[in-house]
Amino acid sequence: MNHPLSRDTINIEDAEIVNHQSFAGDQYCLRLQAPLTAQSALAGSFVHLRCESALPMRRPMSIMRASPTDGWIDILYKAHGHGTRLLAQRKPGEQLSVMGPIGKPFRQTDYRSRPLLIGGGVGIPPMLFLSEHIRKTVKDISPFVIMGSEVPFPFQSVPSQIMVTGIPDGIIAAMPLLEDWGIASRLSSLQGYPGCYDGYVTDLARIWLDGMDHSQHSNIEIFSCGPTPMLKAVASLAAEYALPCQVSLEEYMACAVGGCAGCVVQVETADGPAMKRVCVDGPVFEAASVFPQ
Repeated sequence: MNHPLSRDTINIEDAEIVNHQSFAGDQYCLRLQAPLTAQSALAGSFVHLRCESALPMRRPMSIMRASPTDGWIDILYKAHGHGTRLLAQRKPGEQLSVMGPIGKPFRQTDYRSRPLLIGGGVGIPPMLFLSEHIRKTVKDISPFVIMGSEVPFPFQSVPSQIMVTGIPDGIIAAMPLLEDWGIASRLSSLQGYPGCYDGYVTDLARIWLDGMDHSQHSNIEIFSCGPTPMLKAVASLAAEYALPCQVSLEEYMACAVGGCAGCVVQVETADGPAMKRVCVDGPVFEAASVFPQ
């Protein structure tokens, strides 16, 4: 049964598990038939899942892809606690209660000509969603996607056939889906994975930025999602190169609809510091407002 909520386009629906794949590092990709959520999901929005009927506390999950036409959403998650380990046991054909889509998304229009998308760990899914959105809605814009992970990537990397000026020789590992879409991507890790850059995502981004003429920086803007230390480093990089930057924060949350204020962060506003709720005032914020330099 579907129960529309009064807050904007958030709905609760019983979603059927269509597919549930497992990957190394306790990672899982979940496809849910959730037509109400899929209809209004945007890159950067998330859902609040009930992992198990006997477990009342929901878990926030970023949306990786959504098909309004076919009514499904994809979620990539890592099983690292009681709720997500229960979720990992759920099978195709079973149903999950889904609340969503929730949150302020990444900017959906008016992109610069060379968006740089940086995702780390479970922050990769919104970057894939944003890449697909840009590909489908904007012509003559070529995103460059950098993804980092310290566990095996939840896909089999491929040698990229898309040249990226300034990237060192041998750094050729790419995400196959992005490669199929004609979107350049490169992978970064400290684990020595073949073809990956041996370092942090921000180090690889710096190499790319330094490999172009300074005048080209006016074409660049950054979008990022990942753990807080990574986002701080991304915000510092954006400030150093005077680039606009939006970040999607990862915070624990209880209600996810703004009622409990358990996910508040301090944000700089025109009127001074203010406490904002990541769930509904975010999760996407201007990087300089949450990580002032």
